[in-house]
Amino acid sequence: MKKAILLLLCIITSVSLYAQEVTTVIKGTVIEKDIDQPVIGASIVIKGTTIGTTSDFDGNFSLKSIKSGNVTLVISFVGMQPIEQEINLDGTQKDLGELMMASDAIGLAEVEVVASVAIDRKTPVAVSTIKPEALEEKLGSQEFPEILKSTPGVYATKAGGGYGDSRINLRGFSSENIAVMINGVPVNDMENGAVYWSNWAGLADVTRSMQVQRGLGASKVAVPSVGGTINILTKTTDAQKGGNIFYGIGNNGYNKVAFTASTGLTDNNWAITISGARTAGQGFVDGTQFIGYSYFANISKKINNSHQLAFTVFGAPQVHGQRRNKMLLSDYKESGRGIVYNGDWGYRNGQVANVRENYYHKPQMSLNWYWNINDKMDLATVIYASIGNGGGSGGAGVDKFSPTLSNPWRRDGVIDFDRIVDENIARGRQGSETVLYNSVNNHKWYGGLSTLTTQLSEYINFTGGLDIRYYEGNHYRELRDLLGGQFYTDPAVGGAESGAVGAVPRAVKVGDKIQYNNDGNVWWQSINAQAEYSKDKLSAFLSGSISNQSFRRVDFFQKRPENQKTDWQNFFGFNIKGGANYNLTDVHNVFFNAGYFSRQPFFNSVFPTFTNDVNEGVVNEKALSFEVGYGYRGKIVSGNINFYHTTWKDKYYRASIPVGGVSYSANIPGIDAVHMGVELDFIVRPTDKLSITGMLSVGDWKWDKDVLGVPVLDDTQQVVGIVNVYAKGIHVGDAAQTTAALGLNYNVIAGLKVGADWNLYDRLFADFNVTQINSPENSQDSWMVPTYNLFDLNASYKFGIGSLDATFYAKVNNVFNVNYVSDAFDGASHNWDTALVFYGAGTTWTTSIKLNF
Repeated sequence: MKKAILLLLCIITSVSLYAQEVTTVIKGTVIEKDIDQPVIGASIVIKGTTIGTTSDFDGNFSLKSIKSGNVTLVISFVGMQPIEQEINLDGTQKDLGELMMASDAIGLAEVEVVASVAIDRKTPVAVSTIKPEALEEKLGSQEFPEILKSTPGVYATKAGGGYGDSRINLRGFSSENIAVMINGVPVNDMENGAVYWSNWAGLADVTRSMQVQRGLGASKVAVPSVGGTINILTKTTDAQKGGNIFYGIGNNGYNKVAFTASTGLTDNNWAITISGARTAGQGFVDGTQFIGYSYFANISKKINNSHQLAFTVFGAPQVHGQRRNKMLLSDYKESGRGIVYNGDWGYRNGQVANVRENYYHKPQMSLNWYWNINDKMDLATVIYASIGNGGGSGGAGVDKFSPTLSNPWRRDGVIDFDRIVDENIARGRQGSETVLYNSVNNHKWYGGLSTLTTQLSEYINFTGGLDIRYYEGNHYRELRDLLGGQFYTDPAVGGAESGAVGAVPRAVKVGDKIQYNNDGNVWWQSINAQAEYSKDKLSAFLSGSISNQSFRRVDFFQKRPENQKTDWQNFFGFNIKGGANYNLTDVHNVFFNAGYFSRQPFFNSVFPTFTNDVNEGVVNEKALSFEVGYGYRGKIVSGNINFYHTTWKDKYYRASIPVGGVSYSANIPGIDAVHMGVELDFIVRPTDKLSITGMLSVGDWKWDKDVLGVPVLDDTQQVVGIVNVYAKGIHVGDAAQTTAALGLNYNVIAGLKVGADWNLYDRLFADFNVTQINSPENSQDSWMVPTYNLFDLNASYKFGIGSLDATFYAKVNNVFNVNYVSDAFDGASHNWDTALVFYGAGTTWTTSIKLNF
């Protein structure tokens, strides 16, 4: 009886205490100021507790608490200024209404105008945006383009595995046909259109957000966006005083330290933000040690309500060992080193020595002037300069650096530099027969963009702009290392100082120029115009641009001084594109776009023989593209699906054709391709703690035309042969045509988030030279790389250290250590046995901590 009474009293007491507790419900909607868009996934937490939630697709949140009394509600999101609000928890419902979150950066809205950032449910293009939060949580030690690997249509790899050597394809197009822009400024090489990510190896440290606009893109300037546009926005100036310090470690000696500091906006309207980082490690692949630095500074001055100036400079000097040569699968197996094997390095005097080493520094400086002319008109102008210095090393003379294991100048699978040095020493006055060189590619690039935006009527905006660029590239090889010898005789040098043609080759020493020495000059001038219509549920645009590109080559080795410069070669190009988006309801929208490009040839197509001889037969490449899509924005599910079709015409090739034991060059014009496919991406938020992301991309990319009867000409322009290309129906290589991804992100408690990502890659056809398909019997697909799946994990935890906020990050890539081929070049038998390949990286990991002050 006593026990029963005691139990009853306990129950009564518990019920009484519970009855005294009250539940307060806090509701609100988080909106991004200026663009009036919901902030999805904002963190809402009662300060000093683990009681919290996140905002949904519409920016709405609902938080319940049984606490009582006055508390501070903290609303935060990476890239936004946090909001703190005092609330009395008294058991009643608290509706905070719309909470406007301002950007934590000054001048960001103006940069977004220049950069042509696409707006959801308005800009009619297929787009994916990587927010700052994802960059912090997902990147780890991956290469910068790899953060996009879960984006539809994207195939990104580390290529050889060296620091900054990654590559990216979009809808089957390589970087030459993808416009990469930083704050609206084009960065594709002005001679060949390529993007060398090693030049931007520190870009992740200063990137605020990244947007991939697949297909035509929203850019107003004339850029080669056949595959799409990668729009990178760097930091501007922080709106609030403060900063952070960062430290991270990882596999293979990975080590990174970084800092950021900002004055915030001062009383006299100045603001300064600076950041810097040092990253070093041994690299996952043998012989790919690296060290890189990055720096960033932004100085802004708000002159008055109409004028604002901002100066930005950033750069990333680095040096890293490379794996440049693909190898047979059997070579990896027989090496005993497996997937980390690298044939491009060895030992010299017991120290690591690289045949292939890349070094570069390419700072970019820009001055932005934003002028609010009146309520209906704005002018944004950017003047920029980029000064690049550096290059990459290689071997010249007798080839003793072959990556094959049978190479006699290898010991234990790596290059025996000591033997090569001893042999050069023994040659005495005969000079070195094998040396190392640097292929130097310095450049100076100056340009300006000016964009005028005006409101013509209540529903129509007009944008017009200028884009002017000048580029000077200096290309030469210099002797890097005699490897023990006294000199080296360069057979390619014919009395360079005098400019004499056919002179006797000369002996050269370290620092002398060898093999070639030439400049490439490029001018670019274009104007663009765009009209945008937006009313109620309909938004549409029509834009066009015209451009002139001029090329000139200067050869210091093969020509006398009076003949070193060619005449300017001018090529006219244009593009026109348009599209519309219609919001059927609050949750359904449809869009379409279409466009036509006529793009100028690249520098090496105009001067294809590495001489001043002009290719008279080169023409513009053309692309005709259209796309339709559908979007859904529900309370729990949000997604997009789109279909694209791109016809790529007059792809230019110049091939070396053997005729009677002699090789001749032949222009092969008119090789066409069709890239089409369907893309799906979605996000599901079943609870305020869990989000599920996914995508599926299925492409059908094929060469679409046979080119027959192309004449092969000798030096006197006489026909000496005929070449045929049987390419029609062959799949395009070098990128997985089917990709899929699934990601889970879960907020365990306030501040603790975990994530998992799965990626699938299928129908990856090995790269190949399409001009080598010279008979119907050889007209077949290249080797298809085996399908592979990768799993990654990440976690982050936000916590306090005294009055400071800190975040701990952890990232593991390729959790199950899958062995897979990421890059391949087709062999003679079109199978694994003859293909040359790179393996992708195995398991890698990083942990880091960031402390905010």
